[in-house]
Formats: sequence, C-alpha cells, structure tokens
Amino acid sequence: MAQQNVMHNPYGAPRATVGDREEFQPVKLFAVSGRIGRARYITYSMLVSLALILPAMALVALSPGPGLIVLTVAYIAMFVMSIMLTIQRSHDFNVTGWFSLLVFVPLANLVFWFVPGTDGPNRFGAKTQPNSTGVIVALWIVPAVFVLGIVAAIALPAYQDYVKRAATVQTR
Repeated sequence: MAQQNVMHNPYGAPRATVGDREEFQPVKLFAVSGRIGRARYITYSMLVSLALILPAMALVALSPGPGLIVLTVAYIAMFVMSIMLTIQRSHDFNVTGWFSLLVFVPLANLVFWFVPGTDGPNRFGAKTQPNSTGVIVALWIVPAVFVLGIVAAIALPAYQDYVKRAATVQTR
C-alpha cells in the first residue's frame, strides 16, 4: 500500500466526522428499496395518479381508439408506481414489502395512511427526509379534493334534476 504524503494544515477545517448529524435517505420514486413517509406516500400516490391518468383520459376524449390504448398503459404504469410506493411505505414502518399486498384488502389499506413510520433508521435504511412545504400543501389539498368530489357527486345530479323540472314547467 502506498503511503500518502499528507501535510497537516493547522489553519484548515477540521476533518473529524461529527456523530450528532442525522442522515436522511433520499427519496426514490422509481424503486422498491428504501423508505417513504406518510405525507410523501399520500402526496406522491395522488400526483402519480393525476399525472398519468388525466392526460390519458383527455386523449380518450379526443380520439377514442388510440386513447384507450394509452389509457390502459397509463393505468398499468400507475398500478406499478403505486405498488412501488406502497412497498417503500411498508419499509418505513419496518415490515417487509410483502405487507404491501394489504393494499388489496378494503379498509385495511388505510394502515399505510395512518401508521407512523419508524423513528430513526431501521433495517430498510436511514430516516426519511423531513417534508417540504410543497408536500405539506399537497397533503392538505387531498382532503379538499375528496370533499369537493363528494359535494359534486351530490350537487350535479340534483342540479340536472332541477334543470329537467324547470324545462318541463316552461313547456306547459
């Protein structure tokens, strides 16, 4: 082994490693290894769904033949991405990726939204990164979209019924 001739600089920065630094795991969107926290899991799952499905549905509206093929591919890609994110979420609370099959059990899949991850490193990697402001804002948008969807599902049929009744009254 060759010996390196390194001179000690008394004015240089210290080279000792500091033990109190926390290490965070980088976010891996296209991987099954590693961990992902609850907020990122919910946000990324919703964003992946919207980013893949909405353009494909728009294409179906424009040209149904090729659009259906693209929509099928988009659904498969969304399914694969969702499973990969769910495996990482399973790793966050220190269970094997096979636990992600619970996503197919109705209501039991909510465990991925509500069970907190392991605090600190576990057998699947270092602690997850703290959530950015964008992740927190997107996380708060999810319940708003859910509530708006329910309101729209109730209000639109009621409005259509109102329009139909108003049209029959005017024709009399």
